[in-house]
Amino acid sequence: MIDAVVQAAVGIGVIISLIFSELLGASAGGIVVPGYIALYLDSPLQILGTLIISLLTWGIIRLVSQFTLLFGKRRMVLSILVGFILGLSSRLLTFQGLTIHQLQMQSIGYIVPGLIANWFERQGFWKTISTIVIAASFVRLLLMVIFGGEV
Repeated sequence: MIDAVVQAAVGIGVIISLIFSELLGASAGGIVVPGYIALYLDSPLQILGTLIISLLTWGIIRLVSQFTLLFGKRRMVLSILVGFILGLSSRLLTFQGLTIHQLQMQSIGYIVPGLIANWFERQGFWKTISTIVIAASFVRLLLMVIFGGEV
């Protein structure tokens, strides 16, 4: 059942992301992001952890772009790589004996923060965040309808 929900979430998320991109001209942080965020809407600390990692990644990308030409594939790959490294590092952090993993504040996946950071750079923070929230909520609603409220 869990695999079916994940597959449906990603599939519906891709469709919703494409519709948003074509009709509204706004991306929801990458084509797979709404599906993954929708799966974690009941885990606000994990969404917050993903947002923090995305913001740190975005900051690093902006800093690096002052010293080198970053655009297109280069920026995308660097965003995903930095997001991956920060997400992995955050899982290893310990604060007074309590890990990020125990707090459930770790990032969602390894590439999601990098994808979101890349879209922060391309279309801005507020446009990206609002599109992610709306698209993920819509995906979650559709999942609830399809699976009878059990997501």
